[in-house]
Amino acid sequence: MHLNQLFPFLFVDQSSIVTMLTIVVVFFSVLLLLGIRKSYKLKKENERLDEINRKIAEDEEKPYQDFTDGHMYGNN
Repeated sequence: MHLNQLFPFLFVDQSSIVTMLTIVVVFFSVLLLLGIRKSYKLKKENERLDEINRKIAEDEEKPYQDFTDGHMYGNN
């Protein structure tokens, strides 16, 4: 028996190694880009929610206005 019959994975030609590495690099590059995109979207969503939260806090700080002084309540 020859060594290449016992361990065929040891004798891989260079072009197949380059092809496998290229596929791995492309795969992880896509994952990295998707992660960066998701991070950007989450940051924008967080800024939007912070703005809404700030507006709600400002509305809660305003003094209460009596709405019964209007014409619908007869001004009695």
